[in-house]
Amino acid sequence: MAEANIFELNNGTIQVKVSNYGCTITSLSVPDKDGKLDDVVLGFDTLEPYQKGMAPYFGCIVGRVANRIKDGKFTLNGVGYSLPLNRPPNSLHGGMKGYDKVVWEVSEFKEGENPSITFKYHSHDGEEGYPGDLSITATYSLTAKTTLRLDMEAVPGNKASPVSLAQHTYWNLAGHNSGDILEHTAQLLGNHYTPVDQNTIPTGEIKAVKDTPFDFTTEKKIGRDIQQVGLGYDHNYVLDCGIEKSGLKHAVKIKDPKSARVLNLWTNAPGMQFYTANYLNGVVGKGGAVYNKHAGVCLETQGFPNAVNTPNFPSIIVQPGHKYQHTMVYEFSLH
Repeated sequence: MAEANIFELNNGTIQVKVSNYGCTITSLSVPDKDGKLDDVVLGFDTLEPYQKGMAPYFGCIVGRVANRIKDGKFTLNGVGYSLPLNRPPNSLHGGMKGYDKVVWEVSEFKEGENPSITFKYHSHDGEEGYPGDLSITATYSLTAKTTLRLDMEAVPGNKASPVSLAQHTYWNLAGHNSGDILEHTAQLLGNHYTPVDQNTIPTGEIKAVKDTPFDFTTEKKIGRDIQQVGLGYDHNYVLDCGIEKSGLKHAVKIKDPKSARVLNLWTNAPGMQFYTANYLNGVVGKGGAVYNKHAGVCLETQGFPNAVNTPNFPSIIVQPGHKYQHTMVYEFSLH
């Protein structure tokens, strides 16, 4: 049985701490305009609170299927599957014990100027109700001075399975302990989003963001229209208008005016859940910082939520002999 530990990737400019418990980014420190390092991810100082279930998916990789599956049910190749309803009436982020709550094996750890770490996990047939064995690898690497890359792969055994992994870090570019992100600006490279019902399940419609509070096609403050969308943003965007660079689409650009930090995220996933930490409420994190509503923003590139039950959404079914591949590149800079 592998032991849960925290590992550090450091290239002299940015420093990232990741754990093999849930493949979790526990901290990421990057310089601001004055060269001052701040930790820009929400989390805890030790692994214990993560292991005790006190983290609302801070920094982890979620799966086998990220986001919500309606009523925790789907049918594949004529067989019906029932998943745990860990967020009634739905199944969320892989169930009661998703990939965020297991200890992954460390299969490779390289230090130096391009440090990287590779985690592996073997998910068995029937785990949390999902069909078939699945072998998963996740590699975090510092590919440039201020760039973090995550490559996720999953290979099914002898059965087809839905697979949609997501990285669930809560970002606050002013520093994890600096209050809310409503003054951050965001540009989301999606002309469309997937509207949801009262249980946060997509209706199946793919709707234009134009002339709605969901329009971030040009940069605007996250807080500008947030009052118009209920508790805040918790919606899947269709990544359909970003430029491509080495096979990855530009998904989002986030800026913090105070520190001048900018985060550009590139991905090959079709969608991205834009979530403004609407349910955070008094979580005591690193250094005693208290994280409240809107204390961070999640940029979860993913397959569309409930795609298994929505035929017009891009399929998330991976067949035996095929491989699921999902890459995210986080480029930090200053404006």
